[in-house]
Order: sequence, then structure tokens, then C-alpha cells
Amino acid sequence: MGKILISGGTGLVGKQLRELLESNGHEVNVLTRSPKKQREFIWNINKRTIDKNAFTGVTHIIHLAGAGIADKRWTKKRKQQIIDSRVKSANLLYEYVLKLNVKLKGFISASGIGYYGAYKSTNEFSEESLPYKDYIAKVCILWESAAKQFEKLNIPVTILRTGIVLSNKGGALAKMNTPAFIVALGSGKQYFPWIHINDLCQIYMKCIDNKYSVIFNSVTNDIQTNNSFSASLAKMTGKILSPINIPSFILKILLGEMSVILLYGNKISSKKIESFYKFEYSNLIHALKYIIKESN
Repeated sequence: MGKILISGGTGLVGKQLRELLESNGHEVNVLTRSPKKQREFIWNINKRTIDKNAFTGVTHIIHLAGAGIADKRWTKKRKQQIIDSRVKSANLLYEYVLKLNVKLKGFISASGIGYYGAYKSTNEFSEESLPYKDYIAKVCILWESAAKQFEKLNIPVTILRTGIVLSNKGGALAKMNTPAFIVALGSGKQYFPWIHINDLCQIYMKCIDNKYSVIFNSVTNDIQTNNSFSASLAKMTGKILSPINIPSFILKILLGEMSVILLYGNKISSKKIESFYKFEYSNLIHALKYIIKESN
């Protein structure tokens, strides 16, 4: 069993991943700005400090830290915070691993399918596809570049370009599952690449045994659009599906530039990840049924 250090371990994915790892015999340390539990250690990215005890005996780092992409309107300041929270935190981890001579067996980093950009395309994007040139792609490019520097220390780097994570404890699904009715966004034709949080956490755990640098698109092969996803969600929750989508111009007024992540979405290939991991929730109806059952 390994000893895993998680950055962002108090977030939606981090909390569940910690429980999964510990239930499978791994020791887990968590980096947080406000330690409250055993095995939680303080770090401060702005002050460039980490409690060095967090690294004792650590064999792998899972880097999940990052300000929420869709949590706040994209002002110039917020856009920089989104980048810095991912890149500066990875740089800080690298500095400490180097300084403390930590013998890591692997560095596993989150990334996003935003790497391929927020625009309309008829292509299906694989891990070998080129990145786009918009802001959200820039975030992912810099994020991944910061992770890849661990390869300089002969540490294999695994990167998971993750789609929309479905969970009954928050995230995108909680925002879509409004109390009265379900409504699609914009044209509704934008693709909606998704993954159940249980599968995502299992993939992270499986990556601990990976000995080579690799990038995976962490999405299922169940291709959905915003329209079809909304219809399935309405059906499974018994709520009314609005016959009228929220118009694009309304979202642009309300959210500004950030609206692109809701109004655009491309088809993402899952072929590579399927050769590495067998999904438990590869069907949307099955995934939603489980999530709703767990919520009741």
C-alpha cells in the first residue's frame, strides 16, 4: 500500500477519494489551509509554505487543488486566481519534493477537457488532439505543464482530463437539478462529457499503480448533449422539462465570458481510458438512478 498526499483533499472529489483510498489500506495525508482532522497539514500557496511533515513517507501525490472554474464570474483577477491556484500550487509541491528529496513513485494531476477549448466542432477529441487557444484551454495547458515538471525528477506523471463530474453531494448536477423543473441551456446541442464521481475516484486509485507518464480523458463513452442530459435528468427526478431553453444571450449577460463553459462542449473520446479502466457507471440513466437513490 502507498502513502498518498492529496492537495485539494477537502473538495468534492478529494473527500470521496480520501475515503476510498483509506478504505483500501492506503495512508492519506491532506493539504489544506485549515487543518481540522488527523493527517491534515497546513499549506499556504501565497506564502509558499507547506508543513514538511506532510511529506513524511509519501509515495504519491494527487494534485486536485484549484479554484472552482464556475464558482465566480470571470473578472481579470478571478481568471488569474484560477490559473495560480493550479500552477503555483503544483510549483510549490515540486519545490518541496526537490528540497526534501521525497522519493515519489508517481505524481497524479487533475486537468480538464477544457484543454480542447470551448467552441463548436464536429471533431471527436482524443488525448493526442491539439489544445485550443481560448482561456479555458490556456488554464489546462499551464496546469498540465506544471504537473509535467515532475518528470525532470524521473517521476511518472499521470494527468486526468476530466469531464463533468456527477455526484449527489454537489458540483454541476446540484446546480442543474433545480427544485421545480429542469431546463437546458442555449441551443442544447453542445456535448456534455460526463463521469460519475465513483468511477473518477476509482481511476485515481488505479493510477497509483501506473509506472509511466500518461494522459487520459476521464469521461464515459455515453455521449450526451445538454438537451439529452436535461431530458434524462427530468425523467429520473420526475420533474418537468422546460420546453424552452435558457437563451444564450441571457447566460452571456448573467455570466459574461464564463458562459462559454455552459454554451459550448465538444465530443471527447473515451477509448484510451476504457483500455485502462472498466466503468461501473457508463450509462447515464444508471448513473442518475444511483445518485438519486443515494440522495434519498
